[in-house]
Amino acid sequence: MPHSTAYVVTDRPERYIRQLVSHMGHKAETVLGGDGRAVIELRSGRCVLRPCPGGFEMIATAAAEEALLGVRDVVTRHLLRFATQEELVVDWSPPVGGDTAWALSPVVDDYLLTHCSPVDEVLRDLVVRTREETGGAAGMQVSHDEGALLTMLARMSGARLALEVGVFTGYSSICIARGLPPDGRLLACDVSREWTSIARNYWERAGVADRIDLRIGPALETLRALPAEPVVGFAFIDADKESYPDYYEEVVTRLTPGGLVVLDNVFLGGRVFDPAFQDEAQVAVRGLNETIARDSRVESVMLPVRDGVTIARRVG
Repeated sequence: MPHSTAYVVTDRPERYIRQLVSHMGHKAETVLGGDGRAVIELRSGRCVLRPCPGGFEMIATAAAEEALLGVRDVVTRHLLRFATQEELVVDWSPPVGGDTAWALSPVVDDYLLTHCSPVDEVLRDLVVRTREETGGAAGMQVSHDEGALLTMLARMSGARLALEVGVFTGYSSICIARGLPPDGRLLACDVSREWTSIARNYWERAGVADRIDLRIGPALETLRALPAEPVVGFAFIDADKESYPDYYEEVVTRLTPGGLVVLDNVFLGGRVFDPAFQDEAQVAVRGLNETIARDSRVESVMLPVRDGVTIARRVG
């Protein structure tokens, strides 16, 4: 149960945040950002403090509930020590695991789907076919709103060569290919002949089959066999999460200036928020999220689209 939050009412949030950072700097690693956001790193966990209207928020995180309670206690005690001119109330929320912290409300989900350009018959039929043919694996298919985002981003990038790592039954391939110019090409990588055989049929129906070059085999081998020159204008990564760091590195070095790489599932159902989750995929994606945020080769934004989407643009 590694997350807990508290909202502290005060008309002097910046003052208290600065005091905490200053006072705790000798016993913890502390960072105070220019926007007033502060991070306090303790041995047992961390606490993020963010000013907001009417006060500030505190977000405590740790790998286990006992450690989390310790982080909350330390930060609360130091905070209240400064409150000599007003009575602060610190009421922490019950601990919540990362896998339950991130959930899209059905109301929000429906509103999103009904307020973007409507899906056409081909994609609608592909959704039904995927559900019938793949059963529980159908959840790997991108949603309609995310597909619309891919089309828009591919079109805005002006890419003539695009990459896709992870095809499944071809929904995202159609969306990307539709965003390319008539002479554009999409190199689509997957390991499954069974699932991509469904994709081929719908690529034909969508009129984009002539733009898609499907490569069956390990995607890393396909990517590493490409020329090293920056010729890729758009890329979408949505395959095995353990290999995300390797996919990203092979892609970003081949992006043209201004080229985009989009990564799906960067939240992993909220498990990346939660240091208690330590399997290979969770560690890999959590680490890559940190890497991209610090990567001077790109400017990036992480969006709460579905299961989390990161968009990184190659600079220079």
